[in-house]
Amino acid sequence: MAQNIFHPSVEGAQHGAKSLAQFLDYAKAAGATGVQPSNYMLQSEKGLKSAKEIKQLFEERGMTLDGISCHCPIWVHTTAWTESPTIRPFIPADVAKKSPAEIEKWAETYLFKLFDLAAELKIRILPMFWGVAFGWEMATGYPWGFFAGPGYDLFKEGQERFVKKTAKIRKEANARGIYLCHEIHPGTAAMCADDFNMLVQICDGDKCLAVNADPSHCWEGESWETRFLKVGPRVNACHVKNYVIRPGFPLRMMEGNWQKRAMQFVDIPSGDLNMVRYVELLAHVGYPQRYCQIMGTKTAPLIVEAESAYRDLDATSANGIQYVKNNLVFPLATGSFEDGMGA
Repeated sequence: MAQNIFHPSVEGAQHGAKSLAQFLDYAKAAGATGVQPSNYMLQSEKGLKSAKEIKQLFEERGMTLDGISCHCPIWVHTTAWTESPTIRPFIPADVAKKSPAEIEKWAETYLFKLFDLAAELKIRILPMFWGVAFGWEMATGYPWGFFAGPGYDLFKEGQERFVKKTAKIRKEANARGIYLCHEIHPGTAAMCADDFNMLVQICDGDKCLAVNADPSHCWEGESWETRFLKVGPRVNACHVKNYVIRPGFPLRMMEGNWQKRAMQFVDIPSGDLNMVRYVELLAHVGYPQRYCQIMGTKTAPLIVEAESAYRDLDATSANGIQYVKNNLVFPLATGSFEDGMGA
């Protein structure tokens, strides 16, 4: 008899106001059987919580730890060199006053401690995204013909910078069997599938470079199907998230209010994307089998990352968890529907 290979889970970064215990209780009440907490939820006054304390919290609630979201510290690490203020929300105030090189070193040290904790917890899947390693000019994705000119080549310089700046992080991740699952995302070091495959190529096929699939970031021409087919063998993690595109509004504009933007993240059931088809694609590229093999589990998480410009965050995530539980957690076919014909 076919069995479900997925289970409902939820990302913790958006619920950072909650402690780990509070987040677990919220997620369980909403119907999730696992969670993906952010690195901040694993912190204590003295640094990071102990593996023993974290395990106990999960065991008491019968929940699974499905990965650790560490988008923010890795963003800091690969963006600090630009001196951008966008890293300040994710680092202590005293660290923010330091030089870019010192901030980068702080982030590196923090990440190595997080890797140690992940290894002790037997977590080998870390969803994240690389920061602006190629510079803000290239992060716009709009060349103006100025990506290269007299005495400079931003693309080539960015490649060299990425390889050099991430070398220690990749080495330490590989030493612990950890996969760094980049969320292909506008404004990061890889904004489309071809960008990501380029990072893999310049890093000599580094095994730790993996993908966190998220269809809600495919809104500028590259469909989620095109993107995740191109990087399919490296999809080791996933988020379930939806959006709408408001016709007639510019996708790129200097407006920070999500309610005024053309692309808006929304509750999962009402968005433009067909989530069932997305989950079928995840199965097609081998995500669930790969996750289970890496993590030693029987099911793979479908991790809700629900955001909305209008709906309360807790309500949005709870609704998303229920949608995943009722519509996306289904048994995979063990063969073709033609197999039994004429039997």
